[in-house]
Amino acid sequence: MTEAEIDGEAAAEKLSVEGLTAYLTCPRRYEFAHVHGLEGGDDDSTVDDRVGLLRTAICDALRGGKTDRETLAATARNRLEALWADHDERFHSRTQRRHERRVLEATLEAYVERVGVDHAAGIERLAADAAGGELIGPELPVSSTVSPPDGGNGDADAVTIDATVDYVYGDGSSVVGVRFVPTLAPLGLLRYRSDWEGSVAEAFTDHFDPDADAFEPSLVGSLFETAVVIDGLRDRCERLGLEDRTCRYVQIPLADRSRTAVNWVRETVETSLDLADLTDVYIDHHTYGMTHEHRNRTVDDRLAAVVGRLTAGAFDPTDRWDDISDAACPDCGYTVCCQDYLSQEVRFDG
Repeated sequence: MTEAEIDGEAAAEKLSVEGLTAYLTCPRRYEFAHVHGLEGGDDDSTVDDRVGLLRTAICDALRGGKTDRETLAATARNRLEALWADHDERFHSRTQRRHERRVLEATLEAYVERVGVDHAAGIERLAADAAGGELIGPELPVSSTVSPPDGGNGDADAVTIDATVDYVYGDGSSVVGVRFVPTLAPLGLLRYRSDWEGSVAEAFTDHFDPDADAFEPSLVGSLFETAVVIDGLRDRCERLGLEDRTCRYVQIPLADRSRTAVNWVRETVETSLDLADLTDVYIDHHTYGMTHEHRNRTVDDRLAAVVGRLTAGAFDPTDRWDDISDAACPDCGYTVCCQDYLSQEVRFDG
């Protein structure tokens, strides 16, 4: 076995939801990034860093245990101020730096106003019911174990898929995992539907149908992520002594500028936050009727099949190359070393 094969086998025994989405987008991109460990271009690092500041400020404020709006908002603002003082992002002027800080502060206020108080109270209720355990991150680990068909990677009959949530709170009979994301744009159709049956199920199945004109790696990856997170939350509930609770998964965007209004004269920024509860759009009622658990047999079975292909080293994108080259290649940082892309660029017509 070559060194690359050994590295690939080791990497395949433990996967991440980000890696799964990369594989769905382009298997070759996954190979470069997650098997060979090559660095690709990352234009979103600045956005991710700013989301990281807000994520830390919010989680630290929630950890303080205060559930009234004024105290929660003040604690989060003070934490953000301290983090911003050490933030070394390069700006073209002090004016831009002040503006970006106002945007972050407005986002923080919008979070507290929209859901922060309710979530803080939900964390307090859950902590009273749980048998210990961390409820607040940032980036609390959750994971799901998947058994690929036919064993997948050699003798490995189970593969662990890792994901994270930023905190967990109680909402009635449910335990809800919350993850902060830059935007909800990758969800696509999932943002506007509340049920699996119908257009979501069709989009998911069509992605894997070679005869269908569909390529939806982000939508499929989001449903895979939901499956992993909800399964991971079930395991966390068992460890917390909350086996009787159902589990839900919510994403909250912290870098969506589409809802931001700027008054340049008064130098003020206002924004609002949307959120996406991915639970209902993931659950299929047929499976729920049989198991009474938040599951989707179609998504779970396809997840196992994709993990099986990935762990078997199926990185050849030829069967979906037209879709991949149109959707993934234009902003891919690996085109300079991708033999599939280069062979397309230098081939002769005719």
